[in-house]
Amino acid sequence: MTAVDAKPSSAATTGGRVETVSHKGEVLCILVRANPAPAQTEFYTPNDYNLQLGNIVYPAGGVIPRHSHRPVTRTVSGTSEVLVVQRGRMLIDLYDADQNLVATHEMAAGDAVALVSGGHGFRLIEDTVLLEVKQGPYSGVQEKDRF
Repeated sequence: MTAVDAKPSSAATTGGRVETVSHKGEVLCILVRANPAPAQTEFYTPNDYNLQLGNIVYPAGGVIPRHSHRPVTRTVSGTSEVLVVQRGRMLIDLYDADQNLVATHEMAAGDAVALVSGGHGFRLIEDTVLLEVKQGPYSGVQEKDRF
């Protein structure tokens, strides 16, 4: 890891699997490593974030009761996204709101990142497949500031 003013989350609660990268008091991202697997359910984002990110742990033979989700109106500002590395390895470069490089982290298969604020870029070390989850619909390049 290369980081400037990066602040890891408490390893006591996450076994070193989860790291919150902050800069000047603003959370840029939450990195969740694939290994070791969590022993119990834990959510890593506070309730006021645009996306909820966590691991839900179920025992063999358990059941998730049938359900549907009621329509709920939410007001969302900005676009948060979660990326899961399904295959490969990459470097993620994290930038603050002023487009200054703050930290670089390597991510491997099974790792996930919730991008909360600032900017980001990726450098692929191996052929990589990412699963991306973000608010939609995507309205085109006018959603992005490239720098």
